[in-house]
Amino acid sequence: MSDILNTIIATKHEEIAAAQSGRPLASVRADAESRGDRRDFVAAIRAKHALGKAAVIAEIKKASPSKGVIRPDFDPAAIAASYAKHGAACLSVLTDRQYFQGDASFLEAARAACHLPALRKDFIVDEYQIYEARAMGADCILLIAAALELPQMQAFEALADELGMAVLAEVHNEAELDAALQLKTELIGVNNRNLRSFEVSLATTLKLLPRIDNGRIAVTESGIAGVDDVRLMRSSGVHSFLVGEAFMREAEPGEALARLFSQQP
Repeated sequence: MSDILNTIIATKHEEIAAAQSGRPLASVRADAESRGDRRDFVAAIRAKHALGKAAVIAEIKKASPSKGVIRPDFDPAAIAASYAKHGAACLSVLTDRQYFQGDASFLEAARAACHLPALRKDFIVDEYQIYEARAMGADCILLIAAALELPQMQAFEALADELGMAVLAEVHNEAELDAALQLKTELIGVNNRNLRSFEVSLATTLKLLPRIDNGRIAVTESGIAGVDDVRLMRSSGVHSFLVGEAFMREAEPGEALARLFSQQP
């Protein structure tokens, strides 16, 4: 399979150039800096942990490059409300258009429909996207170690912090984890999906977990499909989950969330 990540990154640079021609950086920055209504992403996760519960970052995703359209009947606001009703800690909303059929309006609608903080799930390669994220209401951004050099991640983290957003640093291997651990963020996401091949293995989280210090929050991402997967992670000390597809394929995503985690402490 071709290197999907590099293809997506190339597209991102093209999209950013086009976006800036219609909406200059100064305009986006002004919108970001004037945006209020910040919600504490990390605190929402820790609040679940304090109750002995799993913290679920529930994803709103219409499609993916590997699976195509996942949810034809797609209503971000209704999905967000369902997640909030059934115990999600936070939202993750895909805003990538070309590969995931996402949109900034989906994040805005989802966040307006509930009280949960929201992650902008996208491939961030430029500061323009970070200002965009805050302008659309995001409370957290994703920094993918496979797509960025350490100095870029550090600069992007500093900007996110300045704008009042948390950072979820995503890794897939030891070298990427080494870089992520040099950031200040508490949130380390371990993607069980290889973004270059899109193959999935839960062993990825279990392999990297011992190297994530206790002061951080390990978030397992991708491949959580059943109760046994949740039980495996929780018994291994992972209590934060980013789950999307398993919920998106169900008629009522929030009820699917409740079922998946109902047998856990």
